[in-house]
Order: sequence, then structure tokens, then C-alpha cells
Amino acid sequence: MAVVIKKRVKIDVTDADIEAARIKGLQRNDEPLAVNAGYDVTRNAIFIEMNNGIRFEIPRALLQGLQDATSHQLAQVKVLGTGTTIAWESPDVGFTVAGLLKGVFGSRRWMSELGRVGGSMTSKRKAAAARANGAKGGRPRSRATKRPA
Repeated sequence: MAVVIKKRVKIDVTDADIEAARIKGLQRNDEPLAVNAGYDVTRNAIFIEMNNGIRFEIPRALLQGLQDATSHQLAQVKVLGTGTTIAWESPDVGFTVAGLLKGVFGSRRWMSELGRVGGSMTSKRKAAAARANGAKGGRPRSRATKRPA
């Protein structure tokens, strides 16, 4: 690839030069950035390896837009920029690493639906807690508070 500056100077830049500059930028940055990402078939999860040695993974089912992707498509994840984003060409899906670290796995509507589904889950423990609370008279009534005029 050639870059022309001021129409007179031609600088040849190779893919190796670009990769070396990217790695140098990762090493100089104190901010945690992704250096590698992939798909773990056995755990059905996307993993991200950071420049500070941390590796984390997110179950695929939590990530908006990846539910119908094939294993082959999921394996094609790329780290973009200086490590701030991971993305797939097919399906056309991308996430910021900062957002994923904060637990943002999609749009507001998607996150709301994840919360609704999680809240509606039942378990023996949850049922026992509800029965114990009911035996005490149920949830206390909320008191109406007067607002200052």
C-alpha cells in the first residue's frame, strides 16, 4: 500500500508496518485493550484477551445479533482499531470492549428484555423465599410520602 503526502512524497507502508505500529500503540497505552478475541465452541462463548493479561468470556446467548450465527461465523471475530472494538463481518455485529466490560451486550431494548427474562426465572430457592415472605404477611405496603410544598 502506498500513501501519497502532498502529491510529491510517496511512502510505502506494508501490512507488517501497520501491525507493528498497532502493537506498539497497545503496549504504550495504560487503558485495557483487546489484543485477541475468539469463539469457544465447547463453552458457546465469546472470549476476549486483554493487553493486561486478563481474559474474559461472555455467553453467546447474551450478545445481541449472534443468536443465529454459525460456529464458523462466530470464529471470524476481529479486534478492530487499537483494541477498543470487536466485530464480525457476517453477521454485521460489533461491540465496544468498554461496553462489554460494563455489561452492555446490546441495545437498550435488548438489555431490557434480558433483564425481564432473568427476573421471570423461577427456582426452588426463589419459590421458598416467596413462600417465607408470604407467611410474614407479604411485601410491606409502600407509604405515601408527602412532598414539601
